[in-house]
Order: sequence, then C-alpha cells, then structure tokens
Amino acid sequence: MAQNTNIVIPAETWTLLTDSDVTSITFQVLSQNLIYIKATVGATPPSDTTGAIVYNFTQGEANAALADLFLGVSGANRVYAYAINAPSGVAKMMVSHA
Repeated sequence: MAQNTNIVIPAETWTLLTDSDVTSITFQVLSQNLIYIKATVGATPPSDTTGAIVYNFTQGEANAALADLFLGVSGANRVYAYAINAPSGVAKMMVSHA
C-alpha cells in the first residue's frame, strides 16, 4: 500500500517504515538525532545495526532503489529505522513510497 506520511520512531527500537513490500523509497530525518536505516527481506525486524546506513537531521533519500542502497541484501523489500540518542525519547521521519 502506498504511503506519504511522517512516522514517529521510538528510541533504540527497530521501526518498520514501509507498510508493504517496496522496491524504492523516499525519506528524510525530521528530528535532530542520528537514524540507522536498514533493509530486510520480509517484515522481520533487524537484530543489529550491521550493514545499516546512518542518516542525520535533514538527510535522506529521494526515490532511491533498495537494490542500490543495500547491494548486499538480495530481494530487499522492507525498510526499518532505529533512532540513536533521541533527545525526547522519539525521533521523526518523513516516508513516501508506492
């Protein structure tokens, strides 16, 4: 299912950004903290930050193919976020995908 929304990310918890299987994604970090982004195959959350990409406040991607962002994850179709040191206990991201 397509979405274009803001998502609240609880601190130090893997949070699913995509609500269906996707091949590309647009996102931006809206809060002033670091966010790990990691792709998986299927809706099982990651168990660690190995292979995750770190984004800072205002950073993100515009219509980025998961196959380009996560070359080593064959068939990547879900995207998760993990907030690092969220000052208020939560972080916020804008997410859009088809």
